[in-house]
Amino acid sequence: MDHDKVNILLVDDQPAKLLAYEVILKDLGENLVIAASGREALEVLLKTEIAVILVDVCMPELDGFELAAMIREHPRFQKTAMIFISAIQVSDIDRLRGYEMGAVDYVPVPVVPEVLRAKIKVFAELYRKTRELERLNHELEDRVRARTAELESSTAKLRESEQRRSMAIAAGKMGSWDWDWISGDWMWDEGQYRIFGVGPESFEVNPANVQGLLHPDDVDQLRKAIAEFNKGTRAYETEFRIVRPDGEVRWCVGTAAATVDESGRVVRVSGVTVDITERKRAEERQNLLAREVDHRAKNALALAQSIVRLTRADEVKAYVNAVEGRINALARVHTILSLSSWQGAELSRLIDEELAPYSLGDQIRLAGPEVQLLPATAQTLALALHELFTNSAKYGALSTRSGRLAIDWQVENELLTLSWAESGGPLVMTPKSRGFGTRSLLASIESQLGGQAQFDWRAEGLLCRLEVPLTRKTATTALGKFDTAGSAELQRASG
Repeated sequence: MDHDKVNILLVDDQPAKLLAYEVILKDLGENLVIAASGREALEVLLKTEIAVILVDVCMPELDGFELAAMIREHPRFQKTAMIFISAIQVSDIDRLRGYEMGAVDYVPVPVVPEVLRAKIKVFAELYRKTRELERLNHELEDRVRARTAELESSTAKLRESEQRRSMAIAAGKMGSWDWDWISGDWMWDEGQYRIFGVGPESFEVNPANVQGLLHPDDVDQLRKAIAEFNKGTRAYETEFRIVRPDGEVRWCVGTAAATVDESGRVVRVSGVTVDITERKRAEERQNLLAREVDHRAKNALALAQSIVRLTRADEVKAYVNAVEGRINALARVHTILSLSSWQGAELSRLIDEELAPYSLGDQIRLAGPEVQLLPATAQTLALALHELFTNSAKYGALSTRSGRLAIDWQVENELLTLSWAESGGPLVMTPKSRGFGTRSLLASIESQLGGQAQFDWRAEGLLCRLEVPLTRKTATTALGKFDTAGSAELQRASG
């Protein structure tokens, strides 16, 4: 295997059934852990990291429902996937009870080996991907901490150098100043003028003018420093903001030292000012990146979980193919967005990525301007296009060499209109009911993006028209729906 094995816990009080499950799941190549009772299963969980739990509903002493409730009470196992096996007909109430206890699926007896293997494989892979995302997130956090430590070390060294006026004068983003405490005269060097964005020919250095360049929220820092020196403080350091005449706000760190006479009275204050705006911005970017990675990881898992739970098929192979196809579509748009640092994706690029697996040559015609989609809109539209391409390749124009597909789009008043026109393929009949792909497409376009999806089942080929708002307010709402309500709209679509 080219990946680390995960642990799958099999819980049943009958040895023969445990042996059967081992035989069925052996080909998955994962570690199979056996427990002959609910209590034994709890002992295993406390000692071993488990990816999926396969548990019999009917067991003496501690049945499957009671075991699931105990497992969910432990913080470590609140997200562990549990699949119930039941040899009796489960009522809707019992099924609902199982889902409330945290079950992700039911498997009836007699067990169909292919179905059981497929279900276990999906959740094992989901567990593996989740752990990989967590590992990457930890690595990113480690890098951020290391970078922060580097910045702190760099700042400490910088503060030491700030005490030397000669280095302050020579440094490009440093300035030095001198204030005669008795006469009130100020002296600024070239670096000090540059930091504040003023020139010696037009700016008179005095307390009132200097205060006028300080950020209103940081004026008290100057007053506090003066008060500290009047009380006998010999050195003072603080961070503050300035507002240049052109309106630009800059962050600075100032270090000042007092010179006193024989009586201990302050006669002069000298200091160094360092522009630390770039450091502040770097820290903000790092914090934003850490939050963004965490958000994207959770969103990707929510989308993948929705696809796994809501996909329907009559046989295992079709189910696996459908799940893999939708997750691959999600992965492709994720790659595009990652390359753009999650700034957005071009519509033509999304279409090209969905076309790539088919190699259809001149069967497809594309026409439309460059359109930059926001991340939320790109993810949703990519899944919708995947459903259209998959349906066409199976039943429509792309299922035969004589078929043709024309995709046209245009933007007007922040509304994207995309036309999908098939021709030359098999004779099209209006479906008596909408399949899951069509219903999920409608749900994603209409409910998540606030758009419209229209289907015209012409005899010569399907005609589909998608209208998608491109305004930021509408598009950015889509990801939030997945984060807060999971796949509620798709759930209704699949009902």
